[in-house]
Amino acid sequence: MIKQTILAAAAMSVLGIGEIHAQERIVPANQQRAYDQFHYAPAVKVGNTYYFSGVIAGDEDPEAQFAQVFERIKAMLEEQGGSISNIVEMTTFHVNMSEHIQTFMTVKDRYMTENYPAWTAIGIEQLFSPRALVEVKVTAVIE
Repeated sequence: MIKQTILAAAAMSVLGIGEIHAQERIVPANQQRAYDQFHYAPAVKVGNTYYFSGVIAGDEDPEAQFAQVFERIKAMLEEQGGSISNIVEMTTFHVNMSEHIQTFMTVKDRYMTENYPAWTAIGIEQLFSPRALVEVKVTAVIE
C-alpha cells in the first residue's frame, strides 16, 4: 500500500478556524493505476476518520453485485484495522432505485447488523461503469 502524506487546512489554521491535520492518501497497490490515471484517492485519512471513495461492482446479478460492493468495502476497512461497524456515514447512488432498493437493503442488512450509520440513498441515471447499479461511498472512524 502506498501512503502519501500532505499537510492540509493550513489556511484554516492561519485564520484561526481549525487545526492543521495531516491527510494521508490511501492507495492500495492494485489501485495505483486508477490513482495515477483518474487523479483520485480510494481513501483519505484525516486523524482517525477515513473517507472512502465510492465503490462499484459489475456483476450482472444485482444481489451478487451489491454483495461484491460490500465485500470490497469490508476488505478496505479491514486493511485499515477496522470493520463494517466503524462506518458512521454511507451515501449510496442507485441506478433504477425503485427496482433494486429492496434487494440492496437485504444485502446491506447482512453486512450492517448493528451500529447503523447515517445513510442517504440517491437515485441517479447512470454510473461510471454502465453495468454498475450502485455506488457506495462511506466514512468510517477507526480508533
